[in-house]
Amino acid sequence: MGTEYLSGGFLSNGSCAGGESNGKKMRKVVASHVLHSVRLDSLLVKRREEAEELVSFVYNQCIRNNVDSVINVRLVARRYCGNVIRKIMFSRRYFGEGKNSGGPGFQEEEHVESLFIVLNHIYSFILSDYIPWLRVLDLEGHERIVSDAMRTISKYHDPIIDERVRQWRCGKKKEAEDLLDAFISAKDENGKPWLSVPEIKAQCTELMVATVDNPSNAVEWAIAEMINQPDILKKATDEIDRVVGKERLVQESDIPHLNYVKACLREAFRIHPVAPFNVPHVSTCDASIAGYFIPKGSHILLSRQGLGRNPEVWEDPLKFKPERHINLADHHHQVELTEPELKFISFSRGRRGCMGVALGSEMTVMLLARLLHGFDWSVPSNEEKIDLAESKFDLFMAKPLHARAMPRLPAELYPA
Repeated sequence: MGTEYLSGGFLSNGSCAGGESNGKKMRKVVASHVLHSVRLDSLLVKRREEAEELVSFVYNQCIRNNVDSVINVRLVARRYCGNVIRKIMFSRRYFGEGKNSGGPGFQEEEHVESLFIVLNHIYSFILSDYIPWLRVLDLEGHERIVSDAMRTISKYHDPIIDERVRQWRCGKKKEAEDLLDAFISAKDENGKPWLSVPEIKAQCTELMVATVDNPSNAVEWAIAEMINQPDILKKATDEIDRVVGKERLVQESDIPHLNYVKACLREAFRIHPVAPFNVPHVSTCDASIAGYFIPKGSHILLSRQGLGRNPEVWEDPLKFKPERHINLADHHHQVELTEPELKFISFSRGRRGCMGVALGSEMTVMLLARLLHGFDWSVPSNEEKIDLAESKFDLFMAKPLHARAMPRLPAELYPA
C-alpha cells in the first residue's frame, strides 16, 4: 500500500476533518474493525477468486494469439489490484450492471485511472502547502485535477455506499461480508456507529488509493528486471515449482515458503520505490535524530530513493540482486516485504506506518507468484532486452512493460 494508509480522511475534501483526535479514531476503527487478521482471513475466498481471474485473463490473451502473446504487464497488474480491492471492499469486480466476468470495461479503467491521478498528486510538491494563502490561486492546477478525479471516484463509490448503508439501517443487511460492511457496522463502546456516512466514503476511497499502486509497481519492475536476468527468473520459478509443483496453482498458504520470490519483491521495492518521497509527516514534538534537531511542527520527508540506493548501505546499489535479502546462515529465516531497519521503504514504519501491511504483502506476492507460476516470460521478439528507463515525471517505468508470455502449466489448471 503505497500511501501508507494514514486513516485520517485526507481525501475527503474536508468532510472528514477533525484533526488529531479524528485521525486517532480513524486508525482505531481501521485497526480493530477493518484490517485485522480475522477480517482479512474471512476475505480469502474473494482474493482467491481474483487470483484465479488474473491467470485466466492472461491465459486467454495467450490463446487468442496462438499461445505466444505480448502482454501489457502494467495493465494486468493494475487490473488485478483494482479487482481485488473492489471485490473485498464492495463484493463486486465491476461497476457495470450485471458484469461478473470478462475484461475491464470503461468504468473500471476510469476508476483505476482516477485513483492513480489522486496518488500522483498526493506525492507531488505543492507550493501552497507551505504558503497557504496561495491555495486560492491553484498555481499548479493540482486542486482542479484532484477534484475532478475525486468526483469520478465518488461517482462509482457513493451509490454503492449509500445503498449499503440503507440496507443496514432497514435490517436487510445484518452480517459483514466485505470491508464496506465492516466500516458501516463498526460500533463504539456505547453501541453507536463509529463513522458517519461521509467518513465511511472517505475511508473507502483512501483504502482504494492505498492499495492499487505499490503492488502493481513493484511487480511490474520485478518482472522487467528478472526478464533481463534470466538466471534470477529461473531461480524464482524453480522455487515455486519446488514448493507448489505443477499440479495446482500457487496459493496464499504457499507464501511463507517462497523466500526467493519475496526477495525479488524486496529488491524491486528497494531500487524502484513507488514515489521519490514518503507521504509528508509532521513532527509532534522537538526531536534530535542522527545529530539533526527537528523542531515540533516540521514537515518530514524521507527519500525513498536515497534510502534504497544508498551506496554506504547497499553494495552495488543499482544492481537487481535478490540474494542480498536472504540470510543464508539461517535456513529458517522468513523473508518479509517490510524493512524494520528503514534501509528502504516498502510500507513505512512506526506509529504512522501502513496498517495494511498484511493485505499489501499478500496481494504483492500473489500477483508476482501467479504470473511466474502460470507463464514463462521473455523479451518481445523485436527487442533485445527490456528498457528499464524511469519516467521523467514519476518513478514508474517510462514505458509500460510489454513482455512475451507462454503458459507453462497443464491447460486444465487455467480457469475458464
